[in-house]
Amino acid sequence: MDHRLKNKILIWVGGVLAFVVLLFVLLFAFRSRLLNYTIERVIAKVENRYPVDFKIGNAEFVDWTSVVLSDISLVPLKQDTLFVTDSVHATVGFRSLFKGRIVFKRLVVNDSYLTAVKKGEVTNFDFLLKKDEEAPEQPADTTGTGRNYGQLLNRLLETAFDNVPDQVDFKNLNASYTSTNRTIDIRMPYLLIDDGNINSELYVRTDSLVNNLLVKGTIDPRDYNISASLYTADTAGIRLPYVQQKFDAMVAFDTLHISLQDKKYRNDKLTVSGSAMVNNMLLNHPKLADEDIMVEEGAVDYVVTLGPNLYVVDSLTEVRVNKARANVYAAYHNETSKIFDLKVKTEQVPGNDFFSSLPPGLFENLEGIRAEGWLQYDLKFHLNMDSLEQVVFDSDLDASEDFKIVEWGNTNIEKINSSFTHTMFEYGKPVRTFTVGPANPFYAPINQISPYLRNAILSAEDAGFYSHNGFHEEAFRQAIIKNLKEGEFARGGSTISMQLVKNVFLTRQKTVTRKVEEAIIVWLIENLDLVSKNRLFEVYLNIIEWGPDVYGAKDASRFYFGKQPSELNLAEAIFLTSIIPSPKRYRSSFDSAGNLRSWKSGYYRMIGGIMRRRGLISQEEYENLYPNVRLYGRARDLIVTNPDTSTVEEDTSQFELETIDMLDF
Repeated sequence: MDHRLKNKILIWVGGVLAFVVLLFVLLFAFRSRLLNYTIERVIAKVENRYPVDFKIGNAEFVDWTSVVLSDISLVPLKQDTLFVTDSVHATVGFRSLFKGRIVFKRLVVNDSYLTAVKKGEVTNFDFLLKKDEEAPEQPADTTGTGRNYGQLLNRLLETAFDNVPDQVDFKNLNASYTSTNRTIDIRMPYLLIDDGNINSELYVRTDSLVNNLLVKGTIDPRDYNISASLYTADTAGIRLPYVQQKFDAMVAFDTLHISLQDKKYRNDKLTVSGSAMVNNMLLNHPKLADEDIMVEEGAVDYVVTLGPNLYVVDSLTEVRVNKARANVYAAYHNETSKIFDLKVKTEQVPGNDFFSSLPPGLFENLEGIRAEGWLQYDLKFHLNMDSLEQVVFDSDLDASEDFKIVEWGNTNIEKINSSFTHTMFEYGKPVRTFTVGPANPFYAPINQISPYLRNAILSAEDAGFYSHNGFHEEAFRQAIIKNLKEGEFARGGSTISMQLVKNVFLTRQKTVTRKVEEAIIVWLIENLDLVSKNRLFEVYLNIIEWGPDVYGAKDASRFYFGKQPSELNLAEAIFLTSIIPSPKRYRSSFDSAGNLRSWKSGYYRMIGGIMRRRGLISQEEYENLYPNVRLYGRARDLIVTNPDTSTVEEDTSQFELETIDMLDF
């Protein structure tokens, strides 16, 4: 190589090196100014967007690409401090220095405290949920009747996802919420977000409830996608706050997997979709069941829409309990009136999967049942609070032709086909045990019970008993209407089959699960022809309560009239029918002389009229029917010697009349 060319190359390389050195010197000399400029821009951007005082006390480079920020605070104007942190260690992208700007690639945040405070209606955090001032104004609720929770939740989600960094390592992150009646404290020894992966340890104290959790998951802020798994870090499980205090219930589980997979906000409506799954969930509530309910695995794939006066769980939502699956549609509209819709539909479920999926502790009599064939369920419910009479209630459980029970579990439902021992309970305590069968001297076969009593009871309690399959949907519909009108549980709509199952197999606890268990047992008895209608009615007539320690038609006939049940006349039969809904109030039907009170005449006319129209009594028997019976035996001793009870309210008769009217179709 030519000597002169070699010198030129050396001079060129030296110049480049000198330029690079000079550039590094300049970068080193001006990077602090660049850092301060960047910090000022960040502060200005935050304070321009929100009504806050944002401070970063000190910012400096500690080496070529590492920055330490300290004494950081975010204070809403005229409010309590929302956020403070001791220090933030940040890694600066080296290329960004050459471009004349600073981009933080990784953050390590030490000793941070997020403190949310609510005093009355004023908070130090609600500014985060407000729209940007430059965005076009839209009302929170287009009707002015309430808040649009879809819009509110959308703002909350966007605020949260928009502020998720790519890489951040929180060390000792603390958060709290304080109001006049609620305190929540959250402590995270660490929270690591690294390229979309989340890892944390979490201690949550809600009032007196403490949860210790491990959290793992992923997040993609650009697509509003997050998936997280929460694991209990102790033997207490994960317990939901407020449930015990507000609902007198307990909910606990070992693990929770939850995800948000999609979010769309259009036309003031927010639609979110995702999934959730819990393992080993424990439920306890006195209105659900009288024992703990254990669900080994429960899951839901949800699609939910929130908007002005609109709350919808889309029919694409699938709920799974162990092996049983169902699609659910639920909606609540309240723009002009309150409208409720509920639809539940299952595909064909193997019978064995259905019974094995029932959570232990929920349906004691059904535990251990083995079945063949398949089941399918369909429910439709519609209610407009301004048109109660138009309520829709359709409930259908279908089975394949080969469906059958191959093995009973805890309870053999077919036991009522022969003699069995029955125990009556009051307030959860046994009061009397007796045999339902010929071995009991007070047992009366159905052909030894007066036709007047049999027909009066059928007319009053369940006119379609011999024709329906255990359920009377119109009775349910009428019960729903009446209960909603009166604002309390005033009518049940139970058939004789349901009353019998309740008395023979179930506790007297008024729980949701007991009613469901009752319906399943009735369905099995009626649809599989496990017990004949005559046998069901015979058992019913021999176990129902008719007064103080009085059970069955023979016991009642002797107690009130001193005769056999086959000897009862029409008036006596209608009286015994009248006290079935409230047998413990039998005395209110009589005055101190043992005469039926005058208000009983309406009930007699009602029952007698139904029996006459159905050809169960003649016109002459109806015309000669009077509300008059003669008491003998123990009943006379208890009633006639009592003081006059004429001040007893007559709403009992009204209840009885309405019950009859409901079943007289």
